[in-house]
Amino acid sequence: MQTKTKAHLALLATNIFFAINFTAVKYLINQGLAKPFGLNLIRVAVTAALLWLIFLFKQQRTIIHKKDMARFFLCALSGIAINQLLFIKGLSLTYSIHASLLMLTTPILITFIASWFLKERLNSYKISGLILGITGAAILIAARDVTGNPTDVFWGDILVIINAVSYTIYFILVKPLMREYNPSTVIRMIFSIGFFIILPFCWKEFSEVPWHSYNLMNSFILGLVVFGGTFCAYLLNVYGIKILGASTAGTYIYSQPFFAAAIAMIFLGEQLSIYKIIAALFIFTGVYLATKITAHA
Repeated sequence: MQTKTKAHLALLATNIFFAINFTAVKYLINQGLAKPFGLNLIRVAVTAALLWLIFLFKQQRTIIHKKDMARFFLCALSGIAINQLLFIKGLSLTYSIHASLLMLTTPILITFIASWFLKERLNSYKISGLILGITGAAILIAARDVTGNPTDVFWGDILVIINAVSYTIYFILVKPLMREYNPSTVIRMIFSIGFFIILPFCWKEFSEVPWHSYNLMNSFILGLVVFGGTFCAYLLNVYGIKILGASTAGTYIYSQPFFAAAIAMIFLGEQLSIYKIIAALFIFTGVYLATKITAHA
């Protein structure tokens, strides 16, 4: 199989894993098998441990420059601590379909925050994309639904949006590190630092995880979240970006809401209401205007 074909399959698998995460996380939380912060500590701890295991087997030695340590810390803070904690907490409060669509605003946010930092001129396409993206997000937040089993849709959606902003900041901060070091080294350092940042906030809920309630199916679902939706997804995404580039990898995010919606409808009883379809159209169009067209403007 050709390398590019493998990379495309890796990116597709990444977004399927992320889509599964939306439903699997809600299942574990809804069934009382884990609380949001406790589940997140498991995800980060296991992923960091597996990344260090790979490092020991490969025996790759990388010198981390002192000048980059502050950036590594900020990446861990924005990409692991704030991003992961708010994503899990927000998802536990809202609908899986809402969360997957709101996460789609990330490319729009990346375009605007990068423009602000790099002093790039904002054209009409970017501004229109932002307006459409905000409109789609506002429709999701303002709408009322009776399907599924959310507990606080408004605050759940708000936390997911803040999480998207945090991931956007991480995405911009991590780019220089990805050029300086091997991507697997960067991810290993970020997850390791992130683990120690979230440990004080997550320990209480982690200590309350009812391990005795885990049967084979529950353990499998936890494995999907930890091993599939975190460890494998991050590594496969890095591999895809390395071979095909960030812009190509970014297009695969469009597939994530479709997978997430189908899985949530089947397993959580959520419905693809008309307002969700309208919001999706606004957000999809906004992402397209803010990223694809402006790349050639």
